[in-house]
Amino acid sequence: MHISFVIPTRNRQQELAYTLEQLERLSLHDLGGGSEVVVVDNGSDRVMELPRKLSNGIQVTATQLGENRGTGARNIGAEHARGDWIIMLDDDSNLCRGPVGKYLSNVDTQVAAVGGEIFLPSGQRESGGLPEVVVGCGCAIRREAFLNVGGYDERFGYYAEEYDLCAKFIAEGYSILHTMALRFEHRKSVTGRNMNEILFRLVRNNGWVIQRYAPDSCRSEAFDEMYARYKEIAIKEDAMDGYRRGFDELVQTLEAQCLTPLSASSWDRFVGASAVREALSLQLERYSCAEVSVVGSPWAKGYQQICRTIESLGHVISTSNGRECIEVIGSLSPGPMLDAKLIYADAICPWQVEGRLIEDSASLRVHS
Repeated sequence: MHISFVIPTRNRQQELAYTLEQLERLSLHDLGGGSEVVVVDNGSDRVMELPRKLSNGIQVTATQLGENRGTGARNIGAEHARGDWIIMLDDDSNLCRGPVGKYLSNVDTQVAAVGGEIFLPSGQRESGGLPEVVVGCGCAIRREAFLNVGGYDERFGYYAEEYDLCAKFIAEGYSILHTMALRFEHRKSVTGRNMNEILFRLVRNNGWVIQRYAPDSCRSEAFDEMYARYKEIAIKEDAMDGYRRGFDELVQTLEAQCLTPLSASSWDRFVGASAVREALSLQLERYSCAEVSVVGSPWAKGYQQICRTIESLGHVISTSNGRECIEVIGSLSPGPMLDAKLIYADAICPWQVEGRLIEDSASLRVHS
C-alpha cells in the first residue's frame, strides 16, 4: 500500500518546513511501505525551498501554481499522487506516529474517507465536521473514490468544501467514518486568517451545499438553521460585515447551483441524523419519557438535530437545571463532542467515534 500526503501551501515557508520536520519522524514501517509528500504551492510570492527526500526516506515532490487556486490545489495534488490513500494536510498540520498503514489497509472498501482526531496547541480538538463529514486538515481519503466524484469543487475556495465532497461520496454510495486510530496536530497558524473573510465563505459555501443536496422538504429549515448559527458566530467574532457579504453573494448565486438533492435517507446520513438516531435510541431505550438536558452551546454544530432526535424518541428536552435529567452532549462535530465528554463525563455522546465505545446505558447516572 502507498500513502500520499497532499499539502497545499502559500507564503508560509516556515510552517511548511516544520510540518515536513514532523513527517520525518514517521516510521515508513508504520506507514505501510511506500510514501510520498506532494506539495502544491498556491502561487506563493517566491518559490519555496523543499528537500527532494525526507531523512526517513519519504519522497517529496512539488508543483508550483501561478495563482492561488484555493482548495483546487488539493485536486492537483491528488492527480499527481501515486498513493492508494491520500492523507490531506494543511501546511500547519501533521500526522502523528502510529500504525497508520495497517489501519488503512483494513478499512472497508466502501469507506471513501476517514477523519482522525485533530488536536490544537491548546490541547482541545479541532472543530468542524459531522459523523459523515471529515475535516480537511486531518483526514485520509481513498484516492480512487476522490477522483471518481471529481474531488473538491474549486469554486468553494476554502471552507465547507469537505461538506460538498462528502455529500458527493454519500450520493455515490460510499460511507465516511471517524476514528481515534489516526491522530493529527493542527497548529492553526493565524497568518492569513481574517474573520470577515471566513464568515463570508462559511455562509456562502454552506448555503451552496444546502441548495445542492438538501431534499425539497428539508431545504428551508436547513437554511434557517445555517443563517441563525453563523449570525451568532459573526456577532461573537465581530464579523457581521463578512456575514452580510456572504448572505448577499449566496442569494445572487443560488440559481447557478446544480441541484442534485440527496434522498431523504442519504440526507439524514449527511446531516448526522441517522448516526444520532442509532446511538440515542440504543442509549435511551431503558428510559421511558425521560427528561433530557442537552449540554453545550445551542449554536454548536448539530445541536438542533440532536434535540429533534431526542423528542422523536419520546423524550422531553429539559429547560430546568434543577430537575433530574439525563445529559446528552449537544454537538455533532467529533472534536467538540469528545472535548465535551471530558467535561460532562457522565453525559451521553450523540454518536460513536470508532475506537470509543458507546457507553453501556445501564451504567448511565441520572443527574440532579
